Amino acid sequence: MLSHDRIWAAIDEVARRYDLTTSGLARRAGLDATTFNPSKRTGPDGRERWPSTESVSKILKATGMSIAEFMGLLGDGERPAPRSEPRFRQVPLLGLAQAGAGGFFDDGGFPAGHGWDQVDVPVARKDGAYALKVTGDSMLPLYRDGDTIIVSPAEPCRRGDRVVVKTREGEVMAKVLEKQTAKSVELASLNADHGHRTLPMAEVEWIARIIWASQ
Repeated sequence: MLSHDRIWAAIDEVARRYDLTTSGLARRAGLDATTFNPSKRTGPDGRERWPSTESVSKILKATGMSIAEFMGLLGDGERPAPRSEPRFRQVPLLGLAQAGAGGFFDDGGFPAGHGWDQVDVPVARKDGAYALKVTGDSMLPLYRDGDTIIVSPAEPCRRGDRVVVKTREGEVMAKVLEKQTAKSVELASLNADHGHRTLPMAEVEWIARIIWASQ
């Protein structure tokens, strides 16, 4: 049964698994650093305070933990054992404005060459994942200037996925995949000020799925 103690214990466990304090977890999720402090868990009159669903949603997005995994922390029993894999890992980082230049990717859209920085992100699910730093407003309202998106060329791309596309002419764009055939790909824009695109596959160098974003 869901209880006040169990849900706060689950949030404490999320912080522990990602090698964070509860204050660090709150900051990573874009919340006030005191959001998960013990003093916030009861009111001045002694009544129990529960974390909001919005707060829980933000810490899951910030850490990459699935809702199923979080729900598993709410079950009965002893404190869950830590997962064996590392909580965060370093992946190559490149500015989106640089990504259109040659020499940074191989033919499959995997990182290659020199000039990449490194950034710590929640554990990537596939080898070859990398980070792009968003610049400008072309990806609003989903991705803002300064956000980091994690891209995996190893993940299959399906209709409705958010993807990064690089053309053979060096244009790099973040879109929503609407349809892909052997001859063409249809892309919906994230920003209403930018039109949808239909590209012949002959003009597409690679398409990679966006699997995480630091928002």
